[in-house]
Amino acid sequence: MLFSRGSKSSVGLDIGANSIKIVKLDHTKSGYSVAAIGIRELPPEAIVADEIRDREAVIFNIQSLIDQTDPRIKEVVISISGHGIMTDRFTIDKKTGAEAEQAILFETEQRAPFDVDDVSLDYHIIKVDEDINKMDVLLVAARKEFLQSQLELVEDCGLKPVIVDDDALAIYNAYENNYEIDPSKVTALVNIGHDVTNVTYLVEGLYHSTRDVSAGTRDIYNAIQKEFRLNPELTSKAIKGEMQDSVDQDMLKATIVSATDELISGVELAFSYFKSQSKVDGIDWIVLSGGGSLVPYLPELIQSKLNIPLEIANPLRRVDYDPELFQYLQPEKIAPLLTVPIGLAMRKVR
Repeated sequence: MLFSRGSKSSVGLDIGANSIKIVKLDHTKSGYSVAAIGIRELPPEAIVADEIRDREAVIFNIQSLIDQTDPRIKEVVISISGHGIMTDRFTIDKKTGAEAEQAILFETEQRAPFDVDDVSLDYHIIKVDEDINKMDVLLVAARKEFLQSQLELVEDCGLKPVIVDDDALAIYNAYENNYEIDPSKVTALVNIGHDVTNVTYLVEGLYHSTRDVSAGTRDIYNAIQKEFRLNPELTSKAIKGEMQDSVDQDMLKATIVSATDELISGVELAFSYFKSQSKVDGIDWIVLSGGGSLVPYLPELIQSKLNIPLEIANPLRRVDYDPELFQYLQPEKIAPLLTVPIGLAMRKVR
């Protein structure tokens, strides 16, 4: 599904478990510029993990966000993640055309955790080694039922999903377009969402693989709400560091530390698996994004626990924007939250 040739802008719509984010980017000769932007929080239980529990609330909030941001928006780039999608990379003999597709389909049958007849798949040749006649293939496969439910949700909002991406690839796209990638470093792009944390690895300057961790900021949210007996609105403010004068910071830090065991253990396990499978000595750099990167004390805690240098992602680093577009939002502060929608909106137009 591709944009028309005449398109000069694209819209990334990120439907997360905690909030909906939308970014419209103009594609210019010099790069990208923000044409419209918006964020809207969802009710706490509207989406849990991959399950949409309050469909009407999600549709209402998407439509309201579109009306608030740019009512002219109709075509959007969306992404999916979680148990309904698989991303894998493998090496096969160099082939072209139908032979390549047959070989990739065979590999998919061996690797997919679900019946290959029930999936929609796409692939990309990452690199070809002519010396040994091999090629590296990136495969993305999604369960048709899961994919169709996401498409229907967006269509019921009066929108047309023109591209369906994967969260991890959108994160990589945002990073690649904003940073000089050091091929000598093994980099982990860690995007902490509300229910899922995406970990994307870069080796020798190229996308290597991705792994999802079934933990995010929901445990932290619940712990803060319980400890301080806050309503959802105040809990959202506390988890974003906006209640420094109202909440004891030592107690807040202790609460966050105690609520991150599963998240950090999951990331540690993902790192260990990656190192054993990819035969690398270690991970040199972490780039943190998503809502978790904005939680007080969490980035420092992750860096301390994993003992790996860490920086907070800025997907607006090479993107032009008018600060007034953000209204009450602070671009520098919320930028990591926009990594997925910016990566989606950066999809190349054909």
